[in-house]
Amino acid sequence: MPYYRRVGEIPHKRHTAFRKPDGGLYAEELMGVEGFSADSALLYHRGLPTAIVDAVAVEEDRGTLTPNHPLKPRAYRTQDLKFGAEADAVTDRRRLFGNNDVTIGFVTATAPSPLYRNAAGDELFYVQGGSATVETIYGSLEIGDGDYLVLPTSCTYRVVPHGEVGLFILEARGHIGPPKRYLSAKGQFLEHSPYCERDVRGPSSPLVVDGEDVDVLVRHRAGLTRYTYATHPFDVVGWDGCLYPWAFNIDDFEPITGRVHQPPPVHQTFEGPNFVVCSFCPRKVDYHEDSIPVPYNHANVDSDELMFYVRGNYEARKGSGIGVGSLSLHPSGFTHGPQPGAAEASIGAEFFDETAVMVDTFAPLELGEAADASEDPGYAWTWSRRGPKQ
Repeated sequence: MPYYRRVGEIPHKRHTAFRKPDGGLYAEELMGVEGFSADSALLYHRGLPTAIVDAVAVEEDRGTLTPNHPLKPRAYRTQDLKFGAEADAVTDRRRLFGNNDVTIGFVTATAPSPLYRNAAGDELFYVQGGSATVETIYGSLEIGDGDYLVLPTSCTYRVVPHGEVGLFILEARGHIGPPKRYLSAKGQFLEHSPYCERDVRGPSSPLVVDGEDVDVLVRHRAGLTRYTYATHPFDVVGWDGCLYPWAFNIDDFEPITGRVHQPPPVHQTFEGPNFVVCSFCPRKVDYHEDSIPVPYNHANVDSDELMFYVRGNYEARKGSGIGVGSLSLHPSGFTHGPQPGAAEASIGAEFFDETAVMVDTFAPLELGEAADASEDPGYAWTWSRRGPKQ
């Protein structure tokens, strides 16, 4: 995250003796990206963060990924996915799509997750209904409907739902952050950024938990390992730095508009390794007297476009069966655009009441088991209003 935070108790100087009330040393842990050459945080533990008493390989079956072949636009309904009565946000998330850069899934969670750490990359949550407490080694964050949450690589956390919470989850093979064009050389949000530091929240106080022989499930490049730690990893009395979990709400994203239709980069909210995330929010639309507010037909020659419809009425998709909770996938190689009649119907509109989260990937998305379980098979033919001859 681009600005410095200080939480809890820390010593005046880095890497100096910081003692507990009994005279022993707190244990430093530097969490840093790109070796020692980029953002980091320095955390102070009551116990040793290195003290494990067991490590066990954990088998996992997330199903296979299959190519989008034959190449088609596709649509899915996350509301049709089934989850158990005690589903959690870690072990019960279901994989919708993926490639070598990102895995995209969804879960409706009702039970606390195990302690978990993704050591393969950052994670991004979007909350599609409900609320939860996310407990982390940095402290706790409350998240609710419309919140984004960025969890940095190797941040140990667990998700505790308040009743039921729906989570759209991206697991990156690398780091997720604000678009670089919105940041100064020193990391401050610039004046033309659609959101800024005032919209962002991070943990505000330490979360200190006692415990012995505590299990943590860790995702790494080779799979999953369950570590058992001698003491609870939530034992950090203070930390400071620029690397920590952070959240902001999609309603705090300020849309950029113009006299004629603006392209998707004005909606960009995050960038990750070979993908971007955009927020389409309620907004005043194009105000040229002859403007066509819905998108023009376009061929994404270098990217797949995945749209998650989260609130309101999406003007360009009327008549296609798309509703709140739906996903549309428009792959590279397919020219896509508004549904028939949507362009003409949008002329003269002054405001669109729609909210959507878009993920554009620069490598093709393959289809996971949850996509197979929730696809609308008729979506590809909604532009022509007829399908293959039987």
